[in-house]
Amino acid sequence: MNRTIQAPAAPGPHSLREYALIADGERGALIGPQGDIAWMCAPRWDSDAVFGTLVGGAGHYTVQPAGRFVWGGRYEDGTLIWRSRWVTEDSIVECREALAFPGDAHHAVVLRRVTAVEGTARVGVRLEPAAGFGTRRLRRLRRDRAGVWTGQAGDLRLRWSGAAAARPGPRGIGPTGLSMSMTLRPGERHDLVLELSDGPLPAALDPDRIWKATEAAWARQVPRLETGLAPEDARHAYSVLRGLTSGSGGMVGAATMSLPERAEAGRNYDYRYVWIRDQCYAGQAAAAAGGHPLLDDAVRFVCARLHQDGDRLMPAYTTDGGRVPDQRTLSLPGYPGGYDRVGNWVNRQFQLDAFGEALLLLAAADRQGRLDGTGQRAVDIAADAVARRHHEPDAGIWELDDRAWTHSRLTCAAGLRAVARTTSSPGRAGAWSALADRIVAETAATSLHPTGRWQRSPEDPGLDAALLMPPLRGALPANDPRTVRTLSAYTAGLTHDHYAYRFRHDRRPLADAEGAFLLCGYAVALAEHQQGHHAEALRWFERNRAACGPPGLFTEEYDVGQRQLRGNLPQAFVHALMLETATRLAPTDRKQLP
Repeated sequence: MNRTIQAPAAPGPHSLREYALIADGERGALIGPQGDIAWMCAPRWDSDAVFGTLVGGAGHYTVQPAGRFVWGGRYEDGTLIWRSRWVTEDSIVECREALAFPGDAHHAVVLRRVTAVEGTARVGVRLEPAAGFGTRRLRRLRRDRAGVWTGQAGDLRLRWSGAAAARPGPRGIGPTGLSMSMTLRPGERHDLVLELSDGPLPAALDPDRIWKATEAAWARQVPRLETGLAPEDARHAYSVLRGLTSGSGGMVGAATMSLPERAEAGRNYDYRYVWIRDQCYAGQAAAAAGGHPLLDDAVRFVCARLHQDGDRLMPAYTTDGGRVPDQRTLSLPGYPGGYDRVGNWVNRQFQLDAFGEALLLLAAADRQGRLDGTGQRAVDIAADAVARRHHEPDAGIWELDDRAWTHSRLTCAAGLRAVARTTSSPGRAGAWSALADRIVAETAATSLHPTGRWQRSPEDPGLDAALLMPPLRGALPANDPRTVRTLSAYTAGLTHDHYAYRFRHDRRPLADAEGAFLLCGYAVALAEHQQGHHAEALRWFERNRAACGPPGLFTEEYDVGQRQLRGNLPQAFVHALMLETATRLAPTDRKQLP
């Protein structure tokens, strides 16, 4: 008996742990458990959203079974090809979802292949694009003789194939979108191909061909990574990083904006830009794991920015190397508990540690024979910048008030030591090593706590997770008393049950001030491993590896009490440190495992 299938309504927000990411390097989309693409910016990461229900705007693209269902899903190994899976009362339905990979900077292709796995599947579809964060609706809508729909949303041109049965509406409610329903017999599949472009659309695409090309591209780009801990999760982390990395080599900090770190706390920002520090973390993780494509991308982007801006290197850029726009708000409700911020005030900051991280990245590439003459000149630029600017106050890793942050200075020392070991010039090696020694000595004179551990800055005697990183990168030896005492004091004062926190905000309990910071959890794992505490390092790794949702994506913070993700999704630097930790903790002798 035929039954009417209602078009899916605009979905509400879900908890972040339920969203999956598809990405092609140039942009990404979040897919919710109701089959809703609730977030996608086009044509690029930092463009306005065309699907924006995630932050309270208009625009969604939903493929959803009729009736009651429960949701699940998985990624295909080593890819960002997602399979949504719904079990209904009388069928099992899957939707294979991807952005055609690698992406074109001007032309996005959203692939959705719906399959009736068991039983007869009844599925409703609703396409409702709204460019400009929901302000510019669908117009110039028309269908050709082949049943292919075209139209415009703002400056974006649209083409939707496989939707000949779609009609404006639903139920005659204006041409704001297209709706259709379909009934699939057991084993039957149906392809939907949505294209969005800021220029003329190319020739029509063949779904089978574009699916095969996407599968082959992911297979080429993501290494096996079989020797580390949790190899499937490590491959997934690498896939996420690759999906966030554009053709320029620039890797965005996250796919989203304005998702709150703490509800109503005011800490929610736009992370759709390339942070030099995050890019270097990803490149160093790839170097450790043997993932040369990501390493080469990071080196290419960071070198270009050093040659472009020299000692005026910005903390963050757009993926094409441009300036991050000023922060502003939109007239949107925002994700529940958050605001509607776009742009980022990082464009007004100086972050000294970015030069140290760049040196560490370039040294890692040089050790693997992957640094050319352009890279060698970038080393000189970054080292000279440290020499000129290491006395200046900066915003630091957490982007706070300008101070002489201890982490920033020690990271620069680590970077100088690293390039001193890789350079073929004894003169440069000696000068860089001497400068590193001087920076460490000067920092110790102002920022060594009376107990013998490092403190945050000359004015702030507090503990900070960031202070674990410089010894890991070689600023000081692992057995230096300052290294040992800092780790001991930090784990005693800023961790609980193998969850780590950045620093103490106030007198409240740690978990009340902010969520556990997953980057810091992996840093503790690496620090314990460096001290030879292998079992403890594994406990830290496993605890933080589990702080994700079913799609295996990490945000910046994790609400321990509610077991919820907090902040923008996915947070690139967490995936980078997960990948590095999985690589470095892998025992050379399996007998090391407890």
